[in-house]
Order: sequence, then structure tokens, then C-alpha cells
Amino acid sequence: MPKGDIETFHEDGQWHNRVEGKGGLLGSYQDKREAEEAGRKAAHERQVEHIIKKLDGSIGEKTSHGNDPRNVPG
Repeated sequence: MPKGDIETFHEDGQWHNRVEGKGGLLGSYQDKREAEEAGRKAAHERQVEHIIKKLDGSIGEKTSHGNDPRNVPG
């Protein structure tokens, strides 16, 4: 995952959001949907990818919110 992408993940009984490559959390949530919504909003504001991980840590979903090199016409 490139630095700056937003990751939503589960740890210690809560859902969290963080910016890849930076220390600390953007927020912690009891509900996965709340964490996903906040993560999606942060990714949209920063125009980066939002990665949502499953309980087991594997990637469940990825969405791009701008600056996606795969969408550049060639």
C-alpha cells in the first residue's frame, strides 16, 4: 500500500483508521460501518485509496478516490 492511503482495520476489539506511512490513528470505532464511512471520507478528502481489511487482516475491499495511475489514459 503506498504511503498516504487510508486503511480501515480491526485490532484489540475495535475498528480503526490510519494513514499509511504516518504514526497514530485517525480514529477508533466500535462499529465497522462507522469506521468505513470515516475512512472513505478521509480517502476522498486526500484523494488516495481506501483499503478496508477483514477481521483476519486480509484485504476485503479497495477503492480509489483520485490519483489512481491505473485510470490514466494511455
